[in-house]
Formats: sequence, structure tokens, C-alpha cells
Amino acid sequence: MFTGIIESFGEVREAAATGANRTFWLRSDLAPQLKIDQSLSHDGVCLTVEEINGDHYRVTAVAETLDKTALGRWTTGTLVNLERSLLPSSRLDGHFVQGHVDTTGTCAKIRERQGSWEMTFTFPKEFARLVIEKGSICLNGISLTVFKVRKKRFTVAIIPYTFAHTNVKQLAEGDAVNLEFDLIGKYLLRSARL
Repeated sequence: MFTGIIESFGEVREAAATGANRTFWLRSDLAPQLKIDQSLSHDGVCLTVEEINGDHYRVTAVAETLDKTALGRWTTGTLVNLERSLLPSSRLDGHFVQGHVDTTGTCAKIRERQGSWEMTFTFPKEFARLVIEKGSICLNGISLTVFKVRKKRFTVAIIPYTFAHTNVKQLAEGDAVNLEFDLIGKYLLRSARL
């Protein structure tokens, strides 16, 4: 379980196919603090730390993860948002995030607003009931509040701190992002359908 508050970056140093999976070596200042078998959010995707070597560590994304996320597009040099899992004593500054990405979205528009940014994203229509005005969404691991919600699009506002401390500063129109919809909303929708 995560909160969507990004702690650090990881930089992809190596990406290799291993059967239907992809193995990644990342460099991060967090690496010396990690433990093997620890869950770590990578752009909102929960991956298990498999090996640590100094300030580098290795993770593997299986076919299911690659099908539902943008991880298959990672190449050497890709900057990745990182967050360690929530401790029971931690403050919940964002919202409950599982690290189980539902789908990818596409950056449709970026607009600078004199010191902040508005970014609009499109997403598959079948998820429309899970996006509500002023609700939470996890975008590349970042807990954000949505507005201007339409059937297949929403907008988020990016404050200067988030812009400086996450990889949203590298997003361009047309880029894919990982989306995880609000956990509570998913359970409520499931209950309503039963």
C-alpha cells in the first residue's frame, strides 16, 4: 500500500527481455535503504526488489504488468517516480494507492498557468465511472486531484513542488502514463453492481 507521495527518482540503467518479462536495473539514492523482497512503487506500479548492488537494484515486470502499464516503454535513461510502501505509523498525505495499475492514459494537453501547470489526460471510456470531479487519481504513482472530468478525459493541476520533484516535468503531449483509480471508488462500484 502506498500514498502517492513521491520520495525519490530512479533512473533506468538497463532494460532486458527475459522471456515474456522485462527486467530492469535502476539507479537510485534509495537503493542502499532497500531490502530484497521489498515492494516499491515505480511510476505507480508495485514491483518487488530482487537484487541490490550499491546504488542500483533490479526488478522484473511480468507480462500482465507490461500489458496494463507503460513500463514496456522504459528505456535506458527513463526517469521513474519512486515510493516505498506505507508504514502503519505513517501519515497518509495522499490517498490509498495499491500499486496495481488499472490502465494507461495519454497526455492530451499541457498548459502552463504562470507558475503551475494544467495537464489533461485521456483514458479508456470503460473506466469513466471511476473518475469523479475533485476525486483522487494515481498518475505515474503521484496522488493527484482531478477536475474538468468528462467521459474519457480529466485535468489535473500540478504545483511547482510536484513539477520539480516528480517526472511530470518530462511529460509531453502524446506520452503514456500509468493510471490507478481510487480504491474506495472501485469497491463502491463493485458493491453497487452486485
